[in-house]
Amino acid sequence: MKIGLSTYSLLNALKSGEMTVLDVIGWVADNGGEHMEMVPYGYTVVDNPELADAIRETARAAGIELSNYSMPANFVQETEEAFEEEVQRVKLHVDIVNRMGVKHMRHDVTAFTLPPERMTIAWFEDSLPLIVKGSRMIADYAAQFGITTTIENHGFSVQASDRVQRVLRAVDRPNFKTTLDIGNFMCVDENPIIGVMKNLPYASLVHFKDFYFRPYDEFPGDGVWFRTAHGNFLRGAIVGHGDIPIRKIVKLTKQSGYDGNITVEFEGMEECKTASKIAMDNLRRFWEEA
Repeated sequence: MKIGLSTYSLLNALKSGEMTVLDVIGWVADNGGEHMEMVPYGYTVVDNPELADAIRETARAAGIELSNYSMPANFVQETEEAFEEEVQRVKLHVDIVNRMGVKHMRHDVTAFTLPPERMTIAWFEDSLPLIVKGSRMIADYAAQFGITTTIENHGFSVQASDRVQRVLRAVDRPNFKTTLDIGNFMCVDENPIIGVMKNLPYASLVHFKDFYFRPYDEFPGDGVWFRTAHGNFLRGAIVGHGDIPIRKIVKLTKQSGYDGNITVEFEGMEECKTASKIAMDNLRRFWEEA
């Protein structure tokens, strides 16, 4: 098991110009991380091969594995032309992932922001053929490079554990798995312990994050709160500080035999570097105690 950090955790520092993605690599190494996941917000590489090469070489020199690349994608398009354009766009990201020597990639399958009527099981089933077609095309393209592609429980339409499994089963490719995010089940009001139990057997990467939870009828006031599919309130927390039973989930993950990469994600209100360091330290301690 190796603990690392998503660049998304340091997004505020990236956006402010306080850090570059190359700085993040060194910061991860200096603060106990063993790998880094790339989420191209605050920087881009698909249109910047020189930066992609610099990331690869900087990580190699620092002894930091580039463990994953996560990107938005939407295969549910109105026309065949738009669908093909989206597939070709995602393939360009596969190419840059291969250039950086990364062997694991997560892509979405629908738009992240959806109106309530597109969070339903009916819309999901109607959209499934395009989701499956696009995912197969990307998985097959990535297979020539030895890259595993994944769907995360992410984006409201394909966020519940059963829907993730439905896509996995339909795509039916050996290099298509799931990036299991322990917190994102809560965005569609699924118990995270149950979601983790159900989808751990299909996971090739595990994200650890934490949330503060408040029920729909207890407005928490100002802060970076967002609403779940059924109107409850969530806010990002430092791993181990929020309302997710992290220790139980660590124990479940360890007992399952999972021994791959574990990525910390932080998206809360605290200062991002301090929060990310605490989160990685907490997760390592929880794993050792489990």
